[in-house]
Amino acid sequence: MRLDLRLLFLSALPALMSPCLAHAQAYPSKLIRVVIPWPGGSNDAAGRIVFQRVAESIGQPVVIENRAGASGTIGAGYVAKSPPDGYTVMVTSASHISNAHLYKNLPFDALNDFIGITPLTVQTGILIVHPSLPVKTVRELIALAKAKPNQILYGSSGSGSYLHLAMAHFNVMSGTRMTHVPYKGGDAAGIGVAGGELQAMVASMPIVRPHMSGNRIRVLAVTSEARMKQLPDVPTLAEAGVPGYEFTAWVAAFAPAGTNRAIVDRLSAEIKKALDHPDVIAKFDNVAFEQLFMTPDQFAVRLKSDSDKYAKLIALTGAKVD
Repeated sequence: MRLDLRLLFLSALPALMSPCLAHAQAYPSKLIRVVIPWPGGSNDAAGRIVFQRVAESIGQPVVIENRAGASGTIGAGYVAKSPPDGYTVMVTSASHISNAHLYKNLPFDALNDFIGITPLTVQTGILIVHPSLPVKTVRELIALAKAKPNQILYGSSGSGSYLHLAMAHFNVMSGTRMTHVPYKGGDAAGIGVAGGELQAMVASMPIVRPHMSGNRIRVLAVTSEARMKQLPDVPTLAEAGVPGYEFTAWVAAFAPAGTNRAIVDRLSAEIKKALDHPDVIAKFDNVAFEQLFMTPDQFAVRLKSDSDKYAKLIALTGAKVD
């Protein structure tokens, strides 16, 4: 009789499984919303390219939703409060981590209210100026900026964004002072440079590419340690006059804290498949993206180390929310 009771208990286990586990096993069964707080630029481009392929793989629709403003914190706040069921995902940049050191009263904890699924790509900046600025090299830009402190306006996709901090870091390392003008998104800032409203900025390739023809911008350097294969004739900032300069970041996918680990692992695996797909690789090459994948555990370590790095950088540069 005791053996029969044990068998009865074992047979009932499937019905006793937690709803979360059952939900994870059925995932995904409906539309997935991908929130991207930065319209235009590398975040938007990478998220759309990767999740278009994810949608094809999982057989469920994926909708991209831009929730811009406040350096990505509006979109992040929305995702932090979303149900942790795998149907709301965020794609954003490393500014998600730097914001924690720039804003005093964020409505979320950048590390603890999210689970990092994986990075998608390395974010490399390109230093550009408007052709009306009488400089053709980084050294000439430095000389002009020193001669005219605070008179050169540089744009970014928002205060605390990677594009902002890359330029702020340039100011510190070159001993220059230029004035920051934050825009609501990288595309808008790029248009600002091309239209002459701004004189300079560090931008990503998706922002730069539409303006490279017609003499609308002038490319001076890249922020990476090595030259970009898509711009082999463009020097790095270290080569061009700022020794030791290197500043790259990432674009990554996040889920709300509390999301079942099985769902996080499924999303991670699907993104890895997408990053390895020939169509995605070709599209990434076209916009000068380099694939970057980490497991959730590996990315958790990176997020903590990046948080420490940005805290020190922000203290050094004096960057603040304008």
